[in-house]
Amino acid sequence: VLVADDSEIMRRAIKFLLRDREDITVVGEAATFPEALQKATELRPDVIVLDLHLPDNYREPSEVQSLLAGSKILAITLGNDDVAKALADYIGAAKLLDKMNLMQELIPAILQLAAGGSSPH
Repeated sequence: VLVADDSEIMRRAIKFLLRDREDITVVGEAATFPEALQKATELRPDVIVLDLHLPDNYREPSEVQSLLAGSKILAITLGNDDVAKALADYIGAAKLLDKMNLMQELIPAILQLAAGGSSPH
């Protein structure tokens, strides 16, 4: 898993949630969208936990998808509204979660995506 969020506190919280999982490894983290693209290219994670509102968002969807080829995007945001859903669709996210529900939903979502599944946002 690559964790991409501009908040260091949020990145730490996500890593804390995943720390004891033998079946999930955090391979890197990023604080900006360009950094997330660079790390995704270098590390080729199975899943990218991506804050929808990272600084320096977004490029064309085709460019994002080519750079993230092979990785599933698990988009996260505060407030899972129609705008967030549209943005998640725009970047090709396989799943969208509200940050307020990460404690309950993050691990099952990562495991589902890593196993090849996806679900509508």
